Amino acid sequence: MKRTSLVTSLCVSLLVAVGACGDDLTFQLIFGIDASFQGPHGGKTPAHAIMVAVVRTSDGVVVAQEAGSVSATADPAFSFTSLSLLEEGEAYEVHYWIDSHFGGGTVGVCDPPANDHQWNVAIPAVAGDVTITESHNAANTVDVCTTFTA
Repeated sequence: MKRTSLVTSLCVSLLVAVGACGDDLTFQLIFGIDASFQGPHGGKTPAHAIMVAVVRTSDGVVVAQEAGSVSATADPAFSFTSLSLLEEGEAYEVHYWIDSHFGGGTVGVCDPPANDHQWNVAIPAVAGDVTITESHNAANTVDVCTTFTA
């Protein structure tokens, strides 16, 4: 075998091996809230903001955040897509709150669940793309404000 062919062959083999070893499998997350949020949270004045954080459960690291507002007419009332966010085999939680200021509270601040609705959605060990569409359920609120103040 000529020296040039051997070098080329070794380089190609190395590139293939490095590519195969270096490719982390990551998947997209599509998160949305459906039209059931429109009545309690859509089209209010001031507009009800929604804040979302994706938290890796193994270490509590926030890997993505998104902000927006709850639509009074669109379905989904809010959504976001993050490409190549979720790592294969990792578990995550989606924490989100809506700046409702029911009975008080401060605009732009995550207040207790009585003022701002807050939820937590678990994502078990990831094996592919994940799509989550949540329906409004005030009975399932949990305190996630620390995610957004840390």
